[in-house]
Amino acid sequence: MNELLNLTEALVTVATHISIAGIGISLILLVFRIVTGPTNADRAVALDASGMNMMGVAALMAVLIPTTRLNDVILLIGILLFIGTIGIAKYLEKGVIIDRNLD
Repeated sequence: MNELLNLTEALVTVATHISIAGIGISLILLVFRIVTGPTNADRAVALDASGMNMMGVAALMAVLIPTTRLNDVILLIGILLFIGTIGIAKYLEKGVIIDRNLD
């Protein structure tokens, strides 16, 4: 039984490292899209996707490091991503984020 537990732990560790490498490659490609995106909407989507990748890295680190404190970090990144996405969408639609004209 102990052998099976060690095998499972090794498999999870290897899969987590492979996933982190895949997310790293994805982040490199997203940085390229942020820099060379033809439109602002492409840049906004790339920023949002890179934030989701950061959430994924934090979740994978929570798997590698047996702690529950990273769950709060994941939730905080998600909340900030949502607020940022709303702000970018308002800017792309109206040209301003906070509309001071009440008409």
